[in-house]
Amino acid sequence: MTAELATIIDFIRYGASRFSAAGLTFGHSHDNPIDEATHLVLASLHLPPDIPPAYGAGRLTTTERESVLALIERRVSERLPVAYLVGETWFAGLKFKSDRRALVPRSPIAELIESGFAPWLDERRIERALDLCTGSGCIGIAMAEYNPEWQVDIVDVSSEALSLARENIAFQHVEGRVEAIQSDLFAGVAGRKYDLIVSNPPYVTEDEYAALPGEYAHEPKLGLTSGVDGLDLCLRMLDEAAGHLTDDGLLIVEVGESEHALAALLPEVPFVWIEFKVGPMGVFALERRDLVEHAAAIHAAAAARRPG
Repeated sequence: MTAELATIIDFIRYGASRFSAAGLTFGHSHDNPIDEATHLVLASLHLPPDIPPAYGAGRLTTTERESVLALIERRVSERLPVAYLVGETWFAGLKFKSDRRALVPRSPIAELIESGFAPWLDERRIERALDLCTGSGCIGIAMAEYNPEWQVDIVDVSSEALSLARENIAFQHVEGRVEAIQSDLFAGVAGRKYDLIVSNPPYVTEDEYAALPGEYAHEPKLGLTSGVDGLDLCLRMLDEAAGHLTDDGLLIVEVGESEHALAALLPEVPFVWIEFKVGPMGVFALERRDLVEHAAAIHAAAAARRPG
């Protein structure tokens, strides 16, 4: 039957149908089989995602047909995320290299970057920013691309993730404005202070991880899980962040479904939960002065997680 497939649109339609029939999970940049199939087909043909619709009638060569069909079958049989199959994905309108060294880029923080972090940064002067737990580097690199006057540090504990992040720094030509640093949270940036710290840290609970679909098993677990309630790393970050923020500094962190556990654990801390176009996404903003004011409660919560 696949011999009847000829055009780009044919293969996108076929891929979407195969993905739907196989009951695949869509959570790595896309939320539906059509967008997933479009990403796979266009990327495998080295075409941009915004290709004019007229090109959809373009016919594939025999070699291209075989390559696309093989990738479609691997997506179904191996449950590999499309970004890993084609080696690339898009975040905040920018293309990034993607492979198993780091999570597939995805975060509602992309919307904040594209909007200039409005209204949060409307009255602030940003010179230095930090992307903590950077993974592929997508958040920090996108911040630098959208804000050429910023100096951005991107930090991760994983040497493998940082090797991919450094490739993305070169890929986006931001070597002069983005520095990749291997560090367990703030340990490797001692003495540095930032006007803005942004983080999409691991926040999946152990129970949630055990129930995740097969697609997520291909990603590094280190980048996903953070204790029983998903907050181990976030609490450490909250405990240490004030020492690395300027007086008027701002912290923005994604904690996903762990939002409710965090709010219950630290009810007195004035987290501002950011609304996105699709609604709340478990991302909070917090001023340095609030971190300082509630330092005792934050420290006690963080200390309770430390071994020994």
